[in-house]
Amino acid sequence: MKLFALALTVLLPCLAASSDADPGKALGSPSAPIQIEVFSDFECPACKGLHEQILPQVMRDYVIPGKVFLVSREFPLQMHPYSREAACYATAAARLGKYPQVADTLFLNQVAWGASGKVWDTVAKVLTPAEASKVQLLAKDPAVLSEVQRDVDAGKAAAINQTPTMIVTHGASRFPVAGAVNYNLLRSLLDGLLK
Repeated sequence: MKLFALALTVLLPCLAASSDADPGKALGSPSAPIQIEVFSDFECPACKGLHEQILPQVMRDYVIPGKVFLVSREFPLQMHPYSREAACYATAAARLGKYPQVADTLFLNQVAWGASGKVWDTVAKVLTPAEASKVQLLAKDPAVLSEVQRDVDAGKAAAINQTPTMIVTHGASRFPVAGAVNYNLLRSLLDGLLK
């Protein structure tokens, strides 16, 4: 997902929040014709596949060219014991501009920390000591905890019941894309909306 981190650097000047998007967890231009909200769980294997295989293609083909505004949303499932902790660390890291790096390492090392419960050890590997101290404090901050819960509540309000789920919005139309994603089908949907 190095493309994701590279794109963040390239797009940093045009990053801005939609009305409720955390700017540290959003990529692209908020004025893009399509917005994709990605509701995911860091312990979900299908979310790992989306993050590592599909989103780099979306970044290349749609976000970087200004066609899609991509927003990451946390949707930790109760069946995954460490996913909310991971979501809080990632959201805290977003406040320092480190969301892509933390998300990348959480997905890359998902099996290890998912089995051991050592979420923090995984996150700390991609942060400097100063960043690590800040992220640990922020992860317990009521504002960060509330942001994660707002994402969960938004997902529930959208009737999301599995991860990953993408909500593709074009104008007033919203299209849910749930579960494992076939890039060719997603591309057909996006290209159809852009016509």
